[in-house]
Amino acid sequence: MTVEAPAARSGLAPAVWRALGTVRDPELDESITDLKFVQECTVSGDEVTVVLRLPTYFCAPNFAYLMVADAADAVRGLPGVRAAHVTLAEHFASDEINAGVAAGGGFSASFPGLADPDAVDLADLRVTFQRKAHSAAQELVADGLLRAGHTLDDLLGTTLGQAPEGPALDRLRRRRADLRLPAGPSAPLLLDPDGTPMTADGLPLKLRLARTTRVSIEGNGIFCRGLLATRYGDEG
Repeated sequence: MTVEAPAARSGLAPAVWRALGTVRDPELDESITDLKFVQECTVSGDEVTVVLRLPTYFCAPNFAYLMVADAADAVRGLPGVRAAHVTLAEHFASDEINAGVAAGGGFSASFPGLADPDAVDLADLRVTFQRKAHSAAQELVADGLLRAGHTLDDLLGTTLGQAPEGPALDRLRRRRADLRLPAGPSAPLLLDPDGTPMTADGLPLKLRLARTTRVSIEGNGIFCRGLLATRYGDEG
């Protein structure tokens, strides 16, 4: 049960690893490669095999399905990949998820009678967590400005182009791209979920709620890393 190091790969494999790095756990808003959810990644000619693992046997099947499906789409979309086999190991719904992703039938078809067949297949769930991730990323940039001495009124007039460059701002831009929200230099730093600029009305409460979301995401990430390490004996 060894996770291969990216440095050990050659040929097509680095592109496969980079593609997997674009896949995020929707709840934790982190890459599955950073989270060490990739148990196996092998490339044989133009055929790729990827096995994912999760912190517990009972992780939510909808989140698990999203990650397996997204990983399969990311790898299959690479030039030079003829066949991609992406599966989930040691999960109570592995069989259903693996069969559903291989068939491309969607989550509802994978769990007949359990998932709502009339719902958009996991799309609403994905958007919900993308909005949470955006809220958390936006608050992190705003928090840095407040700690540097800016006021709430200052934040309302701040654009992305005026915010300090760094990982936090890069993350915010990526989350806005996910939601197709304004992400250029002239875009307001603070946006409501529908993309309209925030106003002073209720701003302190909005930022507190966003901070709660961010702390929750960060805390869940630490918790899941601990569970994964305990389950598989990995360090860190």
